[in-house]
Amino acid sequence: MYIIRRMKPEFPEFKPITLDDRDVIHRMLWQYQPDTSELTFTNLFIWRAHYGFLWSVYRDWLLIVGGNSENGVQAMPPIGPSSRVEVTAMLLQWLKENRDIPRPHIDRADRRLVSELQASPNFLCEPVRDHYDYVYKTTDLIELAGKGYRQQRNHTNYLLRTYKMTYEPMNESHVDSCLNLARSWCEARQCEEDLSFASEGEATREALQNFRALGLDGGVILINGRVEAFTLGELLNRDTAVVHIEKANVEIRGLYAAINQQFCEKRWRNVPAVNREQDLGEPGLRKAKLSYNPDHMVEKFRAGLLT
Repeated sequence: MYIIRRMKPEFPEFKPITLDDRDVIHRMLWQYQPDTSELTFTNLFIWRAHYGFLWSVYRDWLLIVGGNSENGVQAMPPIGPSSRVEVTAMLLQWLKENRDIPRPHIDRADRRLVSELQASPNFLCEPVRDHYDYVYKTTDLIELAGKGYRQQRNHTNYLLRTYKMTYEPMNESHVDSCLNLARSWCEARQCEEDLSFASEGEATREALQNFRALGLDGGVILINGRVEAFTLGELLNRDTAVVHIEKANVEIRGLYAAINQQFCEKRWRNVPAVNREQDLGEPGLRKAKLSYNPDHMVEKFRAGLLT
């Protein structure tokens, strides 16, 4: 049963996402037990400026729409009980009539929503490979066993041989150092000249500055007392953790492999799976994510009305 308290704003009223909204939105998302990485309050909050996310509640369903059409999200899947055929059609029609979008669609629709919509002849659902999430067995990411993880073992072994490395759970004393590392990451990629990198940098800052309020867990790697890598994540559902942020000094070989392995070992050992989000079609990122031998991919779709 979906229990909603403080059900404002009520559709068709929408409002921007703020930290004060976490309890209501997180509760509804957790009741849904999502598989897709976007469906956490953290992800919606830290990317709210990039996508212009707005939220509302219609009866038992949480509605999220994008307020910045240039960045490609018109609406997220309605979150709540099935069947969602009626509420999805209503939301798409609202986008058409109130946002002047000729052919509105739902972005990042999961397989559950698609299965519901396929009961109706009025929807077209198309897979979007660039949005698929990579999900790994946690034990694989911890143990790095077998030929498939030789490269990662080589990187982490080199780091351990070459540097005095310390892993610590993230706390408030690390935040400034992590922010400095995030700025260095952004400068190396000339974020001011690339909107996607600039938005990622902003999302990283939001996550770091609000990690306690967002309910995030994190970890850092220190070398010679200096933070050289950090990561942030949380539970996506009862059986899966999701890693939202991972940054490291690229000049130090093995740091990315080490922060991934250590975070999983120290924090997520008792959680069966880890979702490391999507690659957005970026070839280097896709190669890196595939190199960790995902257990499975979480399919995502674009869903719209046929007429």
